[in-house]
Amino acid sequence: MKCHLKGENFRFFSHTDCEFFPCHQFEDTENFNCLFCYCPLYALGKECGGNFKITASGVKDCTGCTFPHKRENYDLVLKKLKLLYQKVTEEINNSSEKGYDSHEGE
Repeated sequence: MKCHLKGENFRFFSHTDCEFFPCHQFEDTENFNCLFCYCPLYALGKECGGNFKITASGVKDCTGCTFPHKRENYDLVLKKLKLLYQKVTEEINNSSEKGYDSHEGE
């Protein structure tokens, strides 16, 4: 089933009334995309495509990253999300082959 869209407004959302807007230093705030607030690529670690640092305590610090917030990066974020989906799917498949119990530790 093919989705027929009339426009592309779903690709961009800017919440200028947010008390944190913009949450990163960004010169062109008219093109600051809030659609991916709380970056969906964080779990990709070093493969996320963004500008991040690792703190002394080993935590990923994304405060200097604007990758998911750039209007023009919508397609790149989706491409990276497909990579994340593939990695999770592989992990699930590998775990089920080893007899992983999804309720283990509850």
